[in-house]
Amino acid sequence: MPAPVNRLKLRLAAGETVFGSWLGMADPYAAEMAATCGFDWLLIDGEHAPNDLRSTMAQLAVIEPSSSLPVVRLRDDDPARIKQVLDAGAQSLMIPMIETADQALRALRATRYPPEGIRGIGSSLARASRFSAIPDYLKTANDQICLILQVESRAGLSALDDILAIDGIDCVFIGPADLAADMGHLGNAGHPEVRAAVLDALARIAASGKAAGMLSTEEGFIADCVQAGARFVGVGIDVVAYVGAMRTLARKYVR
Repeated sequence: MPAPVNRLKLRLAAGETVFGSWLGMADPYAAEMAATCGFDWLLIDGEHAPNDLRSTMAQLAVIEPSSSLPVVRLRDDDPARIKQVLDAGAQSLMIPMIETADQALRALRATRYPPEGIRGIGSSLARASRFSAIPDYLKTANDQICLILQVESRAGLSALDDILAIDGIDCVFIGPADLAADMGHLGNAGHPEVRAAVLDALARIAASGKAAGMLSTEEGFIADCVQAGARFVGVGIDVVAYVGAMRTLARKYVR
């Protein structure tokens, strides 16, 4: 029995455009609610949300039975953390703050078992192998890992072509908030200079044959990004949606 088929990897490889939402509440109950909403994918945020390994694993468990495909964003490219999240059952990872081809290659190798990479062997006690119920996990796991790398600085954009030349990267995601800060427009991801850089990068990624990714809550800019070539498209953040709805309700009644 091989490792489970990664449907997100297949859909991106087939050229599909998939829409999803960030999960920042760090809670499996909230993640399970989000999983009933019909998004193509849901991203468990381990960079800016207060998630740890156990909360991440709990959210994976409640999303997996749904039609939404789980993605985990780590806080950095530490191979030890990548190994733990993969062992916990994640098959699709987003790694932030990639700025060079060497860094991208190191992140890729951290997701692969030898000889393709350096992932440590511990599948016999791992959730990823269904606790040894998948006898061929070690031999088949590499082919089912979907790797999404975030480029979110001027240095990353300068290295983009070299990053795109690396085989095994499924998607390159442009992070507008950090890019805006790095370009001198802190807190203003909507600045024309930033948006032009994002759209240009998305087009370059799409032209390379890899999936291009982005996140925005602005409908018009989402459409512009899709037109530029984005196919892994974040359209919402659960925390923002929740507090927005609650504040609107409060303003309606509280004086």
